[in-house]
Amino acid sequence: MPATRPDFSGIIGESEKIKSVLSIVEKILDDDSTILILGESGTGKELIAKAIHYNGKRADKPLIPVNCGAIPEELLESELFGHEKGSFTGAIRTRIGKFELANSGTIFLDEIGDMSPALQVKMLRVLQEQEFERVGGMKSLKVDIRVIAATHRNLEKEVESNKFREDLFYRLNVIPISIPPLRERKSDIPILLNHFLLKFNRIKNRNIEGFSEEAMKCLAEYHWPGNVRELENIIERTVILKGKGIVRPADLPEKVQKWDGKPHIHTEDERLVISDNAAIEDTSQPAINISESGINLNQMVENFENKLILEALKKAEWNKAKAANLLGIKRTTLIEKLKKKGINREG
Repeated sequence: MPATRPDFSGIIGESEKIKSVLSIVEKILDDDSTILILGESGTGKELIAKAIHYNGKRADKPLIPVNCGAIPEELLESELFGHEKGSFTGAIRTRIGKFELANSGTIFLDEIGDMSPALQVKMLRVLQEQEFERVGGMKSLKVDIRVIAATHRNLEKEVESNKFREDLFYRLNVIPISIPPLRERKSDIPILLNHFLLKFNRIKNRNIEGFSEEAMKCLAEYHWPGNVRELENIIERTVILKGKGIVRPADLPEKVQKWDGKPHIHTEDERLVISDNAAIEDTSQPAINISESGINLNQMVENFENKLILEALKKAEWNKAKAANLLGIKRTTLIEKLKKKGINREG
């Protein structure tokens, strides 16, 4: 049985926006309605999913996470629903999928906005009927599960552009929970800094005493495109390299030291972030005059994104993993963009 008072200790912050999120979470712990967690990458969507599961009535049952954006499309169906022996080349034995493993518990479908249209159809049936067939199977399998989905995408816009099924969106969007980006809860930054400083001092065996006033100002004013995950990574790096004493601005990444208050250009799907140690040399743009006939904003953003991608590929000598790291996006996301845009080394 879950504790009388929910344990949200893994979610760090005291801002009103975080309190509002936890207030919603507390109301739905013992309800089985489908939950859709919305928020930018790095905001802590999985932490919220875990808080819901481990404080609810299914806490002693399995929580099975699936990252729908990290698994190739041709493998995701088998990963979710399992497959029968001989159902395709390489299926040498029957395999149980994530939905069966989650039976009586919770399945967490992270980045569900990246799911292909064909799988969206099958997902709709699972949500409606709580039954499915393994790949290559004829028998319908019933499950009793709670579904928590999450995405960094704006699914309403994805529906409008026919990239996401409207009926599936409404099935998922029973109880939406929107996680605020770190730039909208900056009062939590000192609390997060202290939490991660203590954590990495302990596990890295370092002795950082704190942050100077100037360093705190840099960290507070930075726009945090990678949200809490980026903050955690920067503190881990700083603790390791500094080792001991007080953290000063010079100890922080250059991008944090030199943040000028101007947000980077980003697309609807991904914020393109250039790392401090591999920045594009010249991102200055000429002044743009909008004529009386107007401009095509989407095309201009597309062209600028193409320029950033090509520059990153050039710097990485067309190593896609390195280029994706320069752009601050997943390798699979970059590959999908290259396919969509028809960008290749020959072209």
